[in-house]
Amino acid sequence: MRGKLFDLGCGEGAYKSFFLEHAKEYVGVDWAGTVHKAQLDIAADLNKALPIENGAADCVVALSVLEHLYEPQVMLNEAYRILKPGGAMIIQVPWQWWIHEQPHDYFRFTPFGLKYMLEKAGFTSIEIEPQTGFCSMWILKFNYFSRRFTQRKGLLSKIIKMFLVPIWFIGQKMAPTLDLLDRNWMLESCGYYAVAKK
Repeated sequence: MRGKLFDLGCGEGAYKSFFLEHAKEYVGVDWAGTVHKAQLDIAADLNKALPIENGAADCVVALSVLEHLYEPQVMLNEAYRILKPGGAMIIQVPWQWWIHEQPHDYFRFTPFGLKYMLEKAGFTSIEIEPQTGFCSMWILKFNYFSRRFTQRKGLLSKIIKMFLVPIWFIGQKMAPTLDLLDRNWMLESCGYYAVAKK
């Protein structure tokens, strides 16, 4: 991350202060109709051509965005276009994850599919890393699933939550150590990070 950074699908701009520890300038880009309280500088549909000039960005970031686009290849092509030569794109995508922000949740990406799409857009020097091993992925999914039983009002929901909170806490503390048992995180991760260069 450096220079002028474009955060595609910025939403509430949750990572803006972190990005500015590394980049000189931050530009948030998102759909004006997003379900988030968007903190955007440019309103744009990421499924279409962006109103940004060629070579404007030193870095493009898209975290948990690609799965919400019905034309993800268009966004990757546009990211490549707006990057300067030598610029980098940083992506995070889910793999083993529940459907969220429906109905705008369209895809899940394997490392191979992600690499293919980045290459198709023109990117090179592509590096893809898993976010977690199997155990962290499974514990996260269990926690999200079991949390549904605590969302209702009433005494039973409170009792269930009192029972589950220690399980959630212990599971999340143990998960990184348990991941050491997994010799190939690429196979069953909760998601992947990719870095690619123009």
